[in-house]
Amino acid sequence: MDKPADTRQSIIDAVLRIIGDEGIAALSNRRIAKEAQVSLGSVTYHFATQHELLRESLLHFVAQETRRFTELAENCAAADGLDVEGAAELVETVAEGTAFDSRHIAPFELYIQAGRDERLRAAAADCFAAYDRLACGILDRLGLPDPQRLAGAVVALVFGQQLRRLATGSPAEELVDTLLLLTGVAAPDACGTAARSTPGPHRPA
Repeated sequence: MDKPADTRQSIIDAVLRIIGDEGIAALSNRRIAKEAQVSLGSVTYHFATQHELLRESLLHFVAQETRRFTELAENCAAADGLDVEGAAELVETVAEGTAFDSRHIAPFELYIQAGRDERLRAAAADCFAAYDRLACGILDRLGLPDPQRLAGAVVALVFGQQLRRLATGSPAEELVDTLLLLTGVAAPDACGTAARSTPGPHRPA
């Protein structure tokens, strides 16, 4: 017999898949139960309302992403001087590691829903705080001034570029080049892309 925690996890995974494939409007308890391969009663037992379903699904995704990004940020902080090449590799790891399957498309839908439902905003804020910490660690290692202030703008850029990738199929390299150019840690080459061969961390005058 499945443990209650396993059933709950199956329901959350099903919610993320459905949202990613068809959007929040496609959610119904019957559809979730079929996707999760659990009884209809199990859905209502574990989640009394659709709001609770959405909130817990977003929080679950946030928890996983926070763990992943925290590990990256800690590795960044432990590095003995992060140069442009290293920063590019970190950003590319995040970008390319975000496969646009249904589970990773779902959070974009949930962030938009948080704009409509303020009860989801605390969960969304937790996720962005994790992204900010990672960005701040990278910017600090590159020697950029006031990394905490810049972090939010960098995260917004990453999300915008990721949304562009999702909508157009553009490669992850575009995100990396744009980020390096706009933060001023790499100069454009003759083709207008970021030259990543600048040695050593950037130290502003």
